[in-house]
Amino acid sequence: MPQFDDFEIRMLDILQRDGRKPVSELAQEIGLSTTPCARRFEALQETGIIKSFAARISRRAVGLSVEVFIEVRLTSHSDGSPEAFIAAVEHMDEVSSCWTMTGDHDFLLHVMVPSVDDLNAFVMHRLMRMKGVRDVHTQLVLQNIKGPGHVPLSHLRR
Repeated sequence: MPQFDDFEIRMLDILQRDGRKPVSELAQEIGLSTTPCARRFEALQETGIIKSFAARISRRAVGLSVEVFIEVRLTSHSDGSPEAFIAAVEHMDEVSSCWTMTGDHDFLLHVMVPSVDDLNAFVMHRLMRMKGVRDVHTQLVLQNIKGPGHVPLSHLRR
């Protein structure tokens, strides 16, 4: 793991909250002059620590009223099903995130759709009909308390 100094940790923390902050303001907040701050910023991008910048969009404001987590279990892991499932999920716009998991299910999907009818269509006509899918377990999000979130950085200060 790379070593980070206090300037870089503070820079990462600030940028997670406001990725559009100008380097001059960022430099002032962390206590550096603009040029060394810009060099550190560029180095964090070049090394892949800062992966990208993106707008966080309100799902409700764009008509996505239903948010769910869906656990998926496959019938087999030795017949190419995991690879086929991953390839299919990568092309499903409704799937915001996908993780492989330990435990009773193989994958966890974060899905957003406009309505319960759309959720039903997604689960029954797309997920459940995929070759290799054994079963799915859907958990409806009632309220998002926190997230999608930041990457915790407090462990870097030790």
